[in-house]
Amino acid sequence: MNKLELISTLKERANLTKSESAEVIKIFFDSLSNSFADGERVEIRGFCSFHVKEYKSYTGRNPKTGQKVTIPPKRLPFFKCGKELKERVDF
Repeated sequence: MNKLELISTLKERANLTKSESAEVIKIFFDSLSNSFADGERVEIRGFCSFHVKEYKSYTGRNPKTGQKVTIPPKRLPFFKCGKELKERVDF
């Protein structure tokens, strides 16, 4: 399912217009993105949780040349599946 299919499903089930559905989806994803940027944890009970993992700087190698390269520190969102979702998928 992609974003357009999600908007269509919300439109049908909630009796909203396409633009209203798109706005709801936009608000939802913007809120998630803002929470990640602030380093907050997001939990949707029964579905999943997200948190930001911080990775330290390390020395890696360029696979083409073999030259050492310093990889800067980074922060990435991490997804953890909820128990109910696991059970539903692994019926």
